[in-house]
Amino acid sequence: MKTLVIAEAGVNHNGDVGLAKELIAAAAESGADIIKFQTFNASELVSKSAPKANYQLETTDPKESQYDMVRKLELSERDHIELIEYASEKQIEFFSTAFDFKSISLLERLGCLKRVKVPSGEITNLPLLEHLTRRGVPVLLSTGMATLGEVEEAINLIESSGTKRENITVLHCTTEYPTDVRDVNLRAMVNLGRALGVKYGYSDHTCGIETPLAAVALGASVIEKHFTISRSLPGPDHLASLEPVELTAMVKGIRNIELALGDGIKRPTASELKNRAVARKSIVASRHIKAGEQFTTDNLTTKRPGTGVTPMKWHRVLGQIATRDFAADELIEL
Repeated sequence: MKTLVIAEAGVNHNGDVGLAKELIAAAAESGADIIKFQTFNASELVSKSAPKANYQLETTDPKESQYDMVRKLELSERDHIELIEYASEKQIEFFSTAFDFKSISLLERLGCLKRVKVPSGEITNLPLLEHLTRRGVPVLLSTGMATLGEVEEAINLIESSGTKRENITVLHCTTEYPTDVRDVNLRAMVNLGRALGVKYGYSDHTCGIETPLAAVALGASVIEKHFTISRSLPGPDHLASLEPVELTAMVKGIRNIELALGDGIKRPTASELKNRAVARKSIVASRHIKAGEQFTTDNLTTKRPGTGVTPMKWHRVLGQIATRDFAADELIEL
């Protein structure tokens, strides 16, 4: 099974289309399947009195309101069109998370709703959930900050809006930037899928690439990971993001894990069959044995190579009579 790898540019473009294009090029170069941004209208998303999260206070001007921070990170319709065209040139799928009704309409008008993403903060936003998921296209449902009951309620709502459960993928997520690995709880990802009967994946906010790689090994069908051109850039999400070299390493690691997981059937591979005779053992004479002598534990042992009688026939061989002389270390013949 191939893992869908989403390179989450988010708002790491800092409102600069040129920087957004650098992110698209880096994502395409890394081998990611999708480059994802965030589409929103500040006036629709956040009230002017809304406080910032602690991590936003630490990574942006603490005197600036959340509204003013978000407003500077908006992408216009013209920006979207330019970035969609550039992503097409770079042969990577353009995708964006819509946070409000106007943004949903924009992405729909631009043909960017062949799948939709419900961000963690919107999992309890009933009107947005209904409007966003009524198209029946695949839904990625981020579950940061949510209880199992809230996730189940959201899935039931998405189903009732017209999306089949088989088209829903829950993304386990911890909404903290960066996330301490002790708060990840990857086993909850697997349990979400099992309990709710849906595909599951992982939206990662930890530092490094170990956790998303572990998620793939546990069966994640989608990996979403924030990345940036440089963690030294100003902005709320850069510090919790990978840089391009790290993103490339993550994608390569995911593809290698996919190969390593295989089909689950235990059998010798073609590559190891050639080593079987060398590594396994046969029943051999531990000393000189004369013809007519009985095979016993005193004159037999097991040694490499495994081209003779298998040691699994040890008890069958014991007590038989040698039909000829055998030199020490010689393979026993029956």
